[in-house]
Amino acid sequence: MPPKKAIAFGKIGSFGQLSISTQPVTKSEDSGFGKFGKSDEEFRVEPTADVERAMGFQGFGKSKAAPVKNFDLESLVEQSKQVARERERNSLKVSGAVNSVEVEAAENVIGPTPPPQTTESIVTESEENKISLAPKKPSKITTRTHSDDEDVDSSDSEDDDETGTYIPAALEVNLNHGTKPVSALSVDHSGARLISGSVDYDVKLWDFAGMSSSLQSFRTIRPCESHPILDLHYSITGDAILIISGTAQAKVVDRDGYEKAECVKGDQYITDMARTKGHIASLMGGCWHPRDKQEFLTCSQDGTCRIWNVEDVKQHKGIMKSRSQNGLRAAPTSCTYSRDGNLIACACNDGSIQMWDHRKMFVNTSVLIRNAHQSGTETSSIVFAYDGRNVATRGGDSTLKLWDIRQPKSPVHSVGDLFSRFSMTNCAFSPNDRLLFTGTSFQKGESGGKVVFLDRTTFERVHEIDVPKAHVVRALWHPKLNQIIVGAGDGNIHLYYDAAKSHNGAKLCLGKPKRIRPHEMMSTVRVITPHALPMFREDKPRSTRRAMEKARKDPLLSKQPDLPIGNKGSGGRVATSGSTLSSYIVRNLGIASRIEDEGNPREAILRHASAAAANPYWVSPAYSKTQPKPIWAPENNDGDEEPDAKKGKLN
Repeated sequence: MPPKKAIAFGKIGSFGQLSISTQPVTKSEDSGFGKFGKSDEEFRVEPTADVERAMGFQGFGKSKAAPVKNFDLESLVEQSKQVARERERNSLKVSGAVNSVEVEAAENVIGPTPPPQTTESIVTESEENKISLAPKKPSKITTRTHSDDEDVDSSDSEDDDETGTYIPAALEVNLNHGTKPVSALSVDHSGARLISGSVDYDVKLWDFAGMSSSLQSFRTIRPCESHPILDLHYSITGDAILIISGTAQAKVVDRDGYEKAECVKGDQYITDMARTKGHIASLMGGCWHPRDKQEFLTCSQDGTCRIWNVEDVKQHKGIMKSRSQNGLRAAPTSCTYSRDGNLIACACNDGSIQMWDHRKMFVNTSVLIRNAHQSGTETSSIVFAYDGRNVATRGGDSTLKLWDIRQPKSPVHSVGDLFSRFSMTNCAFSPNDRLLFTGTSFQKGESGGKVVFLDRTTFERVHEIDVPKAHVVRALWHPKLNQIIVGAGDGNIHLYYDAAKSHNGAKLCLGKPKRIRPHEMMSTVRVITPHALPMFREDKPRSTRRAMEKARKDPLLSKQPDLPIGNKGSGGRVATSGSTLSSYIVRNLGIASRIEDEGNPREAILRHASAAAANPYWVSPAYSKTQPKPIWAPENNDGDEEPDAKKGKLN
């Protein structure tokens, strides 16, 4: 038996290559085991050129690594400096060319100098002259569009963006709600739908994505019968709408306008409002909770603010009583939640602002501002800023005030001369929280209402949007759409937006064509009968226009009114002379024996007395035997003598 060889493990080289030892290993006499594995002769390097060529690569990792690229920082800096110097020289050459052209034009032009040309036009003209010396073609006259206006005002808009006072009011779209003032507006958080309410009792729902350029609402409802709509609000999820009307019961409808819940009405014979399950007087305002989609708030003229749950509207969830300074009832005119939902604020008709902490019992107010506005006026709106520190109130005394809830003794800013005719006029903050805006009504001698924008820090008027020949009742600025929506007193809804910085909303429906009217479409289903007889075969309608013209000629399909007929009747119709009994009596008896009514009626009756006495027919024969003889009073020839009853008594 030949001797066994030992196992050769080899060693790892410096470049990761495995080198196999070729020295033979002698057997140790001390060990009693043989060698395992194959002999050293079997570890031979085989040629791999054919394998590399078949598999499509150059080798099995034997190639050297690519050299690392070294960057020379000093050369890069020098190169960038040289590029900057060349750009500066080019700009100086362009400015010099502009100045030389202006001087030559000023010397050749007689009269006032034309406006200066831009650098772009000078550069393009110089390039054209270099390319060819052919005469230029006359330029076409172009009209100025909205895009040109945007290019002109681009610098102004950039400056406004830096200061945070840019207002998207470059373009306008009008929606017609009706003829009466739009008293309520709301847009859902996604910006897909708009809802509007008016004092004409109607609520209209608008879908921006499904609306065409005809700008028509997809649904109109009348949820509260003959009560004006005072306020509308979408929930935080957009699946429910809170409707506040002139009744004592608030309603909640779904996204499509179908009723989901209606609050219960309280007992008006109970004096303690905490003992009643709901409001007993007309509502004034309401809103949804900013964090909880099931909770909403309402305020009423019964002097209470109540918290409700959508799932259980048979009884209020919480109640807050607003009191005046002398302890009597004060009716809240508007209410709202803070941005985090921890505070509930309401403005009352005594001019006070009262706030309660939502996390505590509603016994005492956490913030109380007396004489915030003039007593006896309706504070139409109260709203929190996005940072939660400031509160803005729109008073019925033509003022707008900004308050700090940390120091509520006096307003931070106040502005007057904001006349309003409506108790629903609101105020709101811009999405960046730097502007505060509200609407005004126009007085005698003014052209229309305005939407006034004020700087929050200085309360200076930044911008005004004029609404011609209409009062501004409602105004809101949607943060996602970046569009301003204004409800006017003439029944129109004005949407202001910017073509570049506004998104969706009114921009979606302007490019869509108008829908085909229902009466222009073929409503009847055509039955195809290829093997029908010619007398029963129907012609294929080629176009709706020809079908309408053919139906117009048919008196039955067009419902043509009956034409007047002549002396003789036809087709079951009786002529004016007619063949009925009444027409015969009128024609033969009434007209033939016509009595002149202009004479004395007594003489006309007595004319037949001799004939009735000579030939009695109706009454006289029946009473001939029992009829008493008439006794006539003697004739008195003396007309001056008075009867005995009227003669005066002699003394």
